[in-house]
Amino acid sequence: MLSQFNNIQFNINKQMKSIFIIYVADQAKSKYFYQEVLQKEALLDVPGMTEFEINEQSKLGIMPEKGIAKILGENIVHPSKGNGIPRCEIYLYVNSPDDYFERAIRYGAKPLSETLVRDWGDKVAYCSDLDGNILAFAQKTTS
Repeated sequence: MLSQFNNIQFNINKQMKSIFIIYVADQAKSKYFYQEVLQKEALLDVPGMTEFEINEQSKLGIMPEKGIAKILGENIVHPSKGNGIPRCEIYLYVNSPDDYFERAIRYGAKPLSETLVRDWGDKVAYCSDLDGNILAFAQKTTS
């Protein structure tokens, strides 16, 4: 029975895709920032949502704060009340954390911590994006 469950779980996970959405004050500025930092064109760029492919299974979505506030209304605290406060961390494995970190700073990110080998073994640099969300550019140091 367990092997049947594991096969089902594996097939579901293989098909599962994710979109991680961050809320931003200015969609156009954030689109430009992420386009330059990630060196990728947006897959989708319409009023209310911009998406960048991270890999085949995941995307980064950028939604204006006022957009999610309109959708969810009074059921949430308006995201603009948290401007500048880290609301998420986007941890990206990349080939050259220093290059991504430097590009992020060049396009308006705030540097938080230079590239260092961390306790868990990854080489990581930290900064915050235009809205205070934490960006981590990482590289495995061990296999």
